[in-house]
Amino acid sequence: MSPSTIAISLSIGAISGVVAALCGVGGGVIMVPCFVFLLKFGQKDAVATSLMAMIGTALVASSQNFKNGFGNLQIAAVTTLGAMTTAYFASDWLRKLSSERLTQFFGLILVLMGLRMLLLGKS
Repeated sequence: MSPSTIAISLSIGAISGVVAALCGVGGGVIMVPCFVFLLKFGQKDAVATSLMAMIGTALVASSQNFKNGFGNLQIAAVTTLGAMTTAYFASDWLRKLSSERLTQFFGLILVLMGLRMLLLGKS
């Protein structure tokens, strides 16, 4: 790995760490586009790498949030069960979907969720 790739990767990680800690997102919203555009990853490798990188981020941010009195462990446990179960099966779709369709789906989800939060979001 070249020094510039290391520097870019550390920067992507730092930015996504801040966004993850403050907004609960980072992998998909920050890492995937950065991996694709800055590191020239294919969409599928960007998604897979983002998920791998988010394991540590989720553990660290979750422990800090719990220490600070935030979060609902019961809801998190049930949600995790549902997410892990469906992610196991849906990860095979990554292999089957074309990169173009995957990128379009990713963009659509970001736009729809972003619009929903901007137009109807509540604090």
